[in-house]
Amino acid sequence: MSLTIKICGLSDPAAVEAAVERGADMVGFVFFPKSPRNVAVEAAAALAARVPERVACVGLFVDPDDALLARVLDQVPLSIIQLHGKETPARCADVRARFGRPVMKALGVATAEDLAGAKAYEGPADRLLLDAKPPEGADRPGGNAAAFDWMILKDGRRPTIPWLLAGGLTPDNAASAVRLARPPGLDVSSGVETGGAGRKDPEKIRRFLEAARRAAA
Repeated sequence: MSLTIKICGLSDPAAVEAAVERGADMVGFVFFPKSPRNVAVEAAAALAARVPERVACVGLFVDPDDALLARVLDQVPLSIIQLHGKETPARCADVRARFGRPVMKALGVATAEDLAGAKAYEGPADRLLLDAKPPEGADRPGGNAAAFDWMILKDGRRPTIPWLLAGGLTPDNAASAVRLARPPGLDVSSGVETGGAGRKDPEKIRRFLEAARRAAA
């Protein structure tokens, strides 16, 4: 099966090099100050310059205003805008039209009802990212290294547009995720880190990519 793999939250040259050399399809840069993976616009521009054209650069934003999007896009050659906040379908469509980039909308999933609600974004967004819902009271979106029950993706509840599975993925469970959820794509961030949030481990990036590719072969 074909599998798109995104390594997100990159902030240093070694991690970018590991992702690119080991065959990632997408690399992600976070533009959200509350995240330990937040990267300055100038730093992201320097990192993106290391990324070949065959690899898509994705910018992760949380409820951004147009001024922030414009400032980042003026300096960083993003291929995709990832919206990871409470953006509505209408806002997704507006961002895509205004900035001329495909939009990937991240959605928190805990139940089959959450998947049903994702249908509203199939059209306004070009891709979906299905992540675990954050814990109650969390000040950051995303699964915070947690996975949701992949079995709820069965029975025709899967999105009809391209999507990536996220949340709680690691080199050790990447193969299981591919086999059980049968996703067209995977997105990993904290699962390939060592020594504190935001510090990517090139060896874990290699292991994750190799395990996922083997399972998808």
